[in-house]
Parts: sequence; C-alpha cells; structure tokens
Amino acid sequence: MKLIDYAERLKQLPPYLFKEIDRKKAEVMARGVDIIDLGVGDPDLSTPQHIIAEMKRAVDDPANHRYPSYSGMNDFKGAVAGWYQERFDVGLDPDTEVVTLIGSKEGIAHLPLAFINPGDLALVPSPAYPVYNIATLFAGGESYFMPLLSENNFLPDLNSIPDEVASRARVIFINYPNNPTAAVADLKFFEQVVEFVARHNILVCHDAAYTEMAFDGYRPPSFLEAEGAKEVGMEFHSLSKTYNMTGWRIGFAVGNAKGIEGLGAVKSNIDSGVFQAVQRAGIEAIQGDQSCVREMIQVYERRRDLMVRGLRDSGFEVDPPKATFYLWVKVPEGYTSTQITTRLLEDSGLVVTPGNGFGDPGEGYFRIALTQNRERLGEALDRLRKLSF
Repeated sequence: MKLIDYAERLKQLPPYLFKEIDRKKAEVMARGVDIIDLGVGDPDLSTPQHIIAEMKRAVDDPANHRYPSYSGMNDFKGAVAGWYQERFDVGLDPDTEVVTLIGSKEGIAHLPLAFINPGDLALVPSPAYPVYNIATLFAGGESYFMPLLSENNFLPDLNSIPDEVASRARVIFINYPNNPTAAVADLKFFEQVVEFVARHNILVCHDAAYTEMAFDGYRPPSFLEAEGAKEVGMEFHSLSKTYNMTGWRIGFAVGNAKGIEGLGAVKSNIDSGVFQAVQRAGIEAIQGDQSCVREMIQVYERRRDLMVRGLRDSGFEVDPPKATFYLWVKVPEGYTSTQITTRLLEDSGLVVTPGNGFGDPGEGYFRIALTQNRERLGEALDRLRKLSF
C-alpha cells in the first residue's frame, strides 16, 4: 500500500542542520574515532542543586499533578515580571504581558501562526537559528532574508530593506546576543528597530536567550528597554542556557499585550501548558541564589579564552565574543564552510557547525560551541595543531 504523501509545508523544509551533523558524526564514530562534539549548543554543566531540590519537592506535591494553566502559573509569571523589573528596569503586567512557554523555541515557532497569513512576509536574519524561517514557512508565509555581515557588526541593515518588502512584512525576527555569530546589539540599534517597525506596522520578535551569558562585566540590554519597544514587540527568553536547563523545557515571552494574547491563543489550542513542578523549579531559578549564574559565566569565560588563544595560535581568525558560548571562526583560505567542517570531523574527530548551515551569508565561517570541559577543549586544540591548512 502506498503511504500518504507528505504535506507541501514539510516538503519545502531544508534538511535540519543538526540532524545532518548527527548523521555524519555517527559515520565517523562507527569507525572507532573519539569524537569531541563542539557542534550543538547544549550546556554540559549541571542544573544547579537548589533548582533540582525545588523540582523534587514540587513533584511530590499532588497539586502539581493536574493540568496547568495554559498561559502559566501566576506565581511564575509574577517572578518573570519581577526579574525584568530588577534586571532591565522594564515593568510588565504578569496577567497580560507575560506567557509561559515550553522553552523559547516553542513560542517562537508558534508566533507566526498568530500573525502571518499565507503570502505575508517575515523579515528573517541570515545566518540565524533555523526556527525563524521554518516557523514562517509552516504558517504559509515567506521569509525575506536580512544578511548579517561582518562589515555591519552582524546587524541587519534595515535601510536596505525595500519599501515594497517592508509593506508586506508582518513580523521581524532579531536575536542578540546572537546565535551563531555571537554578535551583540546596543540600545541604539534597538531604537532603530522600533522606529523602522513603527513606520511599517511590523511586530518585533526578539530572541533574547543569551542575555545572561555575557563576559568581562558586559550586561546585554533587553529590546524592551528601547523607548516604545513594548508597543511594537515581544521578547522571548529561556531558562535553558542561564541555568543549564535545556532538557527541562521552560521559557517565557513578554512584551506587547496583543502579541502575548495572540501567541497564547495559538498555544491554548495546541498544548496544555508547562508541568507546574517545572514552573516551581523555574521560580526558584529566577528568584533563588544567582551565584550559580556568575560561576557559570566564569567557566565559559575561561573556556572562551583558552579556545580563542589556541585557535589563533593555529592560524584561525576569531574574535573573543562578549556574550554567548559560541565562537564564530573564519574559514582558512582555500576552504568552504562545509569543506573545513568535513575535514575537522574526518581527520580529527572534531564536530563543528558550518556557517552556511545557518544561511548563505554564513559561508566563510564555522561555529564552535564551548560546551566541553577544558580538558576536552585542550585535546581539541592539540588535534587542530596537528593539521595543516
């Protein structure tokens, strides 16, 4: 019997980047090669113990065993609003300007369903986290790609977007500190975004998952700190990277009340909320002892310094990032992004991510995730030194 065919929306998707990397990695591992995986941004550090302890307590409470609220527990949303006030001096109404997510990726993926009609455009950075484009396609929209180039500090050039494109756009995705380039943005840029979208009636979707992973005393701003930002946009956050909770699946969106309401309406018809025990643990993460965050930053700061120094000694061009746990490394002359990542994997057992896998403007770079301990990173550098480019 012939199976039913895939829907067109599935057929138009590009191969998922990390799935292809996993396939190639498995091939090399099958040959007995010791793999050092610097590809996926999944923290190797443990969730702090006080968060785990609260989760254990909450799991034992029968009150948390029933369906949770679709939009999130009031206590969790209140904790989020309190954190925004303290961290960014941004006031939020927990009832109308905060919604709990099953991780920020889930919320970003569902947002276009609320605001993009077939034929509408989303303004999508490139290179970028693939979900921005994929979510747009699933909603029947089209992506207009904004190249992130080194000469513009990996910020999109809003002035280069044609008026006829801007007039069709319903959503713009931005992401700072940035994955994969590790670039950062200041309030001046966010103010330019506010001015641009206000002219064209576009909703801002700012992916801010890495604001707390910053080095050398740098404190990334929130998009919502820009004047007028809450009137035109939303910000998506996650506990995944800040508290090493990638597997827990909890995040939140905040900002424009209509945006929050629209996203909440989609979610209430698709999912049944976040397990309340996880939300209780999330409250402990946000309101509890933050020394764990400072310690985490120090760990990644030392890893960053080790790898930047070692990569430069091996002839690679790389700037030390001010935030994120990624390095955006220039490809050696004579190689493409795919060629260098293939050689590193096959000849040295090193998994890195080709820059063009995040979009065509990423050609000429590869991304390293600092998600291995210093011993393994040192081993990775030793293997690099044995190669000749």
